[in-house]
This record gives sequence, C-alpha cells and structure tokens, in this order.
Amino acid sequence: MGKTVSEKILSRASGKDAYAGDIVVANIDAAMMHDGMAQLVMDAFREMGGKNLWDPSRVAVVIDHVAPSAYESISRVHRAMREFAFRHEARFYEAGSGVCHQVMIESGLVLPGGLIVGSDSHTCTYGALGAFGTGIGSTEMAAVLISGRLWFKVPETMRIMVEGELPPMVLAKDVILRIVGMVGADGATYKAIEFGGQLIKSLSVEGRLTLTNMAVEMGAKTGIIEPDGETRSFLKALGIGRGIEIKSDEDAGFCETLRLDVSDLEPQVACPHQVDNVRPVRDAEGKDVNQVFIGSCTNGRLSDLRVAAEILRGRKVKRGVRVIVIPASRRVYLEALKEGLIEVFLDSGCVVCNPGCGPCAGGHQGILAAGERCISTSNRNFKARMGSDEAEIYLGSPATAAASAINGEITDPRRFLSGGIG
Repeated sequence: MGKTVSEKILSRASGKDAYAGDIVVANIDAAMMHDGMAQLVMDAFREMGGKNLWDPSRVAVVIDHVAPSAYESISRVHRAMREFAFRHEARFYEAGSGVCHQVMIESGLVLPGGLIVGSDSHTCTYGALGAFGTGIGSTEMAAVLISGRLWFKVPETMRIMVEGELPPMVLAKDVILRIVGMVGADGATYKAIEFGGQLIKSLSVEGRLTLTNMAVEMGAKTGIIEPDGETRSFLKALGIGRGIEIKSDEDAGFCETLRLDVSDLEPQVACPHQVDNVRPVRDAEGKDVNQVFIGSCTNGRLSDLRVAAEILRGRKVKRGVRVIVIPASRRVYLEALKEGLIEVFLDSGCVVCNPGCGPCAGGHQGILAAGERCISTSNRNFKARMGSDEAEIYLGSPATAAASAINGEITDPRRFLSGGIG
C-alpha cells in the first residue's frame, strides 16, 4: 500500500518503513522555542543534564510572545533566553524579529520534506511548505535539544479536498474557518490533515500558511500541503533551497476524505468562545466592536496587510474603535513600508506595532476590558484569551477585520465592493 506525505516524512526521518499507527524514533531537522515556554524548556534541559545542543545551527530561540517585555518577570525570562542562546550558539531572534512561525519560515529552517518541532501548538503552520511541523511539550523539547531525536506515533491522515474559485472578498481565512466549523474542535485529533484540490493549488503559499496554521484548531497533529511550483517560487524568492518534495502515493491510505466547494462561500467568522463556532459573517453583522486586530502567525503576512490596506485606504477608523496592526516579521514590516501600506494604516487611524504576537498571546498589547468585543485575524477566541473573561473575541479575515474597523461593527467586507453585496 502507498504512503501519505506524513508517513513518508516520518519514514525518512526514522529510517523505518512506517505507516499510520507505528511508533518511530525520528531525527529532527529543526527545533524552535519561544518566550512563552522557554523557561520550562531551559529548566528541563538543565534537569536532564544537558550540556550542549545537538546542532546549534538547527535550533531557533525566539522572543515574540511578550516583546518587548512589559513585566520584570518576563524580562528575567528574556535575559535567560539570551544567555542560553549565546552560550550554546543557537540561532537567536530578538524582540521585534517577528512571530516565531514567520521567522522560521523566512530563516530557511523549514524546507519541504523536513521534520520540525516547536514549543508552540501552531508549529503545524510549516506544513504549507510540505514539511511535517508539530508542537511539543517542554520536556520533549529539552530531549530534542540534547539528542536531536524524538519518538512519534505516525498519525492517520485525513484528506480535505477544496474545489472551486474564491468569490471576491473571500479569503483563505474564510476557507479554514469553514473547514474548522465542519470538522469541529476535536474532529481530527492526532491526525495529519492533508489539504488538496483545485483551490489549494491556486492559493499562494501565504494563503496556504493560513490553512495549515489552524489545523491544530481541529485537534490535528499537523496540516500538510504537497509542495509544487508555487512552493519552489516562494522559497526561491527567500533565497532558500528546495528541500525534498514529497507527495502522497495514489494508493495511499486516508482515514477519511472530506470535500468542500468554495465557489459560493461567504465571508466567515468564528463566534465566542470556540474556534469551531463558525457562522457566515452576515449572522454577526451589526455587533459593535471596540478593538480590531490585524496580524498574528495566521494573518500578519504581506498579502494580508495588502487586503486590509485596500479597504482602509482613503477611509477612517470609526471613532471609539482602536485598530492594532502588527506585521508578522521585520521583513514583512519593511516590505509593507516600501509599498506604502504602513502609511495607509496610520492615515486611517490604526496603531502599528512592532512585529510579534501582540494581542493574540494576550500578554501585553491589546488587552480587552470587561464587556469589550474584538474582531481578530488570529487563530483562537477562547474566553480570556485577550484579557477579561467577560470580553468577546470574533475571528475573521483581514478583509472582514478592516471593514469592521471602518463601520465600528462586524461588517461583511463585500459591502466595500463596487455596488455592495446585492
């Protein structure tokens, strides 16, 4: 029987002919830890007798969750991270470098066919490049830092085929929200999700990153898209090699196949307080918003900022609404500056912050007060995620967020098309 992409990657990394359900011990291609988990990882590393990193060039230490630090306790963690990274000669990314996942994508540490682990659940993002990326715990990460190896149970693969062409003002974020709503928060627990179909092939890599980023919101171990010419062009533009392009065999065994035609898809929102509580945006239209967040590892890339700026250009943010825009990395920020996008945001009344996680991490920027409502382009809307447990978070696309910023209420972005939505 043939193999899926995940089975092939874990077979290569372990040197074992592995299929779903098998236990393997695999060699890791790259590892990442950020300030949200770093202290636990460093403590475990020390307790396990760690002296050196297995390969410093493959280890990234990133300050992004509370960056720059807003508290003395966090500053102590950041200082310890700097000392750890410098002492062990790991790759170190200072506050302002960007969100860990965007930094990893741009760094060349994520290549097609690779096995990458991170101390963050959204490490599954890397599957957009045809890699197997997954989040792990602090003690597992410490073991990887010491040995460069980790055990895995090879996951079953759920295939999701997405067909059709996206209507105007409907984006990749709307697609993944619809899929999360279909599958449910635990519908793909410990499975690999392999995205395919006509729509996936037509998406840019940045759009694909949005899809794989939210695979974990269905309980998945990872999300994967087969690499193709679009992947190669994306990596070439970053000056990065091709890696190992792995595709599923025609006779590969999938545990389930779901199909979605997006030709008539409407803009979607995830309503409080669960990511799978997904509705068409029209069902939530008219709800006042106090805050809008455009950014995160889900939607802080250049194409996301372009969409938001297109709607905001020449318009003003509604009085009483605060809009926080955060580019996903320093590279994205510089490109947005060159294109004049940052000027558009500032002219419209937005606040533009340094690259990092910002409000998504709920640590120091964009904290919500009791009774406030935010629409965010991030990936989670759990109660108290951004501050008060009496606040509400809606998730939507950059287009929906920008439209809502102008009207001061959740708004279907198609209303900003010429002639409206009919």
